[in-house]
Amino acid sequence: MHHFKWRMAFLCLLNLGLITGCASDNEEDLYANPGTCDTSAVTFSGTMNAILENRGCKGCHGAASPSGGVILDSFAEVQKRANSGQLMGAITHAPGFTPMPFGGTKISDCEIASIKKWIDNGTPNN
Repeated sequence: MHHFKWRMAFLCLLNLGLITGCASDNEEDLYANPGTCDTSAVTFSGTMNAILENRGCKGCHGAASPSGGVILDSFAEVQKRANSGQLMGAITHAPGFTPMPFGGTKISDCEIASIKKWIDNGTPNN
């Protein structure tokens, strides 16, 4: 009977940890300070390439074997998807678009804001 009580206590603590341990779906919400998203110097060569690389976009959407026929490993291809609205629709999980990353959670709000800023700036090749 004594072992039963310890097992129950352990299971209760384990469940409590599982319930409270997942407060967020993305790193930004877990580790970033609110209001630290700086979109004042967004560039294609720095900001956009970093997001596409770090989020694995280029792995699935490279020219060698582009998933869904979407290529995101060159400026011209990214600009084409950005100007058509497909890029923002996919990363914001908007209705009518295939949500990206496929099968994953949305990229951070700061990354979305950075991509939107680049698009709003006219998708420059900088």
